[in-house]
Amino acid sequence: MLVSQILKAKGDSVFTIGPDEAVGAVVEHLHTKGVGALVVLAADMVVGIVSERDVVRAVAAHGAGVLARPVSDFMTANVLFAEPGETIDSLLGRMTDRRIRHLPVCKNDRLVGIVSIGDLVKWKISEVEAEADGLKAYIAAS
Repeated sequence: MLVSQILKAKGDSVFTIGPDEAVGAVVEHLHTKGVGALVVLAADMVVGIVSERDVVRAVAAHGAGVLARPVSDFMTANVLFAEPGETIDSLLGRMTDRRIRHLPVCKNDRLVGIVSIGDLVKWKISEVEAEADGLKAYIAAS
């Protein structure tokens, strides 16, 4: 299963925020959109990603005053990306090793979607269930 197949099924919508917007705006967007991370864009280029985890760490380290500070102060700037032609297994390994939950998907340096660890696990379970059903049908037919 490829990332492009996941995006085709779930859609390519990505919620973004600018690096100069306040962390409080991140909190509002995460809550209203029901997502765990926002991609940080500047002039249509991915410059970072900010997650619930980043916000919690910032508040724990600096207090509630961080809500007025810019996203760029707390975002993850060294973003790992996925490509549409990558497999679920390769991304699951990368995300597990690096302990990350969201990967922006880029093609030709253009943001085309985002996948979460939950998306990948859901598709992997479907893949394993389909394989098990196929084996059961094969055994029953023998």
